[in-house]
Amino acid sequence: MSRIGKKPVPVPSGVTATINGRTIEVKGPKGQLSLVLNDNVTAEVNEGGISVQPVSKTQTARAMWGMSRTMVQNLVTGVSQGFERKLEITGVGYRAQVQGSNLQLALGYSHDVVYEIPAGIEIKCPKPTEILISGIDKQVVGQVAANIREYRGPEPYKGKGIRYAGEYIVRKEGKKK
Repeated sequence: MSRIGKKPVPVPSGVTATINGRTIEVKGPKGQLSLVLNDNVTAEVNEGGISVQPVSKTQTARAMWGMSRTMVQNLVTGVSQGFERKLEITGVGYRAQVQGSNLQLALGYSHDVVYEIPAGIEIKCPKPTEILISGIDKQVVGQVAANIREYRGPEPYKGKGIRYAGEYIVRKEGKKK
């Protein structure tokens, strides 16, 4: 039995949710998102919020139950508060800056890396070594952060590269004489 799936998703004031067949549409102050539910679950809107129920008692339906409830929760949170990921850049001469609709990264290569910012995502660089990625879709925000981190992931000897804020890098010892 899914402990997560049992709880209804509360809908805060200013957010409206509608269910049209298998599609859930959520509108809020930050925008509008929609989700097509899996065939193994059903959803309904009531006074307690949005409740998700499995269609049958199979293992697959129960697995989809908790996941679908969490995805609906992410829709509601996204349109009301939004999501944010923070990246930190470590290394001498490594820096980032936003120029128009592009993120320009100097990461020790012979050329600057230019990353085109996708629609619906906002990127800020409060410091040259910090990147703040924000948006309403949790999956897209996380994917953009992963794509940027991929350009120069943190290396284990000196810790240079791009890492998530708070990420711990396991350091290796260098060569000994």
